[in-house]
Amino acid sequence: MQTIERFESAVRSYCRDWPTVFTSARGCTLVDDDGRQYLDFFAGAGALNYGHNHPDLIEPLVEHLRRGGIVHGLDMATGPKIEFLERLDARVLTPRGLEYKVQFPGPTGTNAVEAALKLARKVTGRDRVIGFTNAFHGMTLGSLAVTGNSMKRRGAGVPLGNVDSMPFEGFLGDDHDTIEFLEAFLVGDASGIDLPAAVILETTQAEGGINPASDDWVRRLADVCRRHDIVMIIDDIQVGCGRTGPFFSFERAGIDPDIVCLSKSLSGSGLPMAVTLLKPHLDVWEPGEHNGTFRGNNAAFVTATAALERFWSDDELSDDVVRKGDRIDAYLGDLATEHDGLFAEARGRGMIRGIEARVPEAAAAIAAAAFERGLIVETAGPNDEVLKLLPPLVVSDAELDRGFGILSESVEAVLDRLGDDLVAAEEAEEVAR
Repeated sequence: MQTIERFESAVRSYCRDWPTVFTSARGCTLVDDDGRQYLDFFAGAGALNYGHNHPDLIEPLVEHLRRGGIVHGLDMATGPKIEFLERLDARVLTPRGLEYKVQFPGPTGTNAVEAALKLARKVTGRDRVIGFTNAFHGMTLGSLAVTGNSMKRRGAGVPLGNVDSMPFEGFLGDDHDTIEFLEAFLVGDASGIDLPAAVILETTQAEGGINPASDDWVRRLADVCRRHDIVMIIDDIQVGCGRTGPFFSFERAGIDPDIVCLSKSLSGSGLPMAVTLLKPHLDVWEPGEHNGTFRGNNAAFVTATAALERFWSDDELSDDVVRKGDRIDAYLGDLATEHDGLFAEARGRGMIRGIEARVPEAAAAIAAAAFERGLIVETAGPNDEVLKLLPPLVVSDAELDRGFGILSESVEAVLDRLGDDLVAAEEAEEVAR
């Protein structure tokens, strides 16, 4: 770690939370340079839905490299790209009755979002976009503009304009209908809000605190977009590729978005890859109008194709995600009931789950205690107040049980160490409210 501290920028974060040197990984297990094993309930921030180094994905990649297959191809036509496009259509789009053109932006999630925002503005001729409170869409300027987190927004160093933020479902409390609120601003002659080019939405907010929107709320938002000729963008970067059960998180709501952003687990292997899916009538780009040097990561095409074939030929994975997600939800619900003075509520969907600590510091303390006991978990939310569980979708029931056991031990350890301080902090919070 001395080398990290000496040379790497102060912006680093995860290696501060988990201060060890990882050397290998397989499935749901990480191993450090002392040979200690850690159960991974983080999954590369959602980039490793199928676990670390899944052999059905890595072996085709090794073979591709061994025979001198293309690695870097810009947007040239290559065999791996054609195979990926054909498999995406056969395994994902056609079975769901979806028709999209596929754009390859740069290889990260924020690249997919930037392309979506740029295209919506080009198609409509309008410049404003509506984002939502607690949203997170990436770290480049356009993505930051539609992100809610104030700390990350400040990092831009310049004004982030041409965006209006609207309240996500529940943000104003249960007594306020935030779709009615949004539409009132859209139709009001004195609202001060111009008709936007697009609305961008995470159906379940991940970094914002594991906030799932109800299916009805998502459907009503889609209807608002349709009636007002607003491009609807779904950011499925963290909660797509099966994280909530179906391949796309919006499937359960029965909507048909105009643009969909995918990245994270799209490659299946942790290799960088992103796509922006767009309805054919929106494909008004001029050749080269939006590009990127690494938009043709053929190594990622190989593993993405293998992942689609291995995991999306039937509904087995989707059904298993729903089943295991219910197990996680039940465990977190019991934990919240058992320690109702410590936790406010459990929430999430599928296998993205979280439990909110009444005192934000407690979530980080539990995550640190879990690391000491061999479990990797992170926190989320505007104040890092939510303990976030994001295990690989292929985690076994035995591994889930082991993780639950470690988390329970960690909660008890934190209560023993910080109990009085947490009670005092909670009382102060209550007085402040």
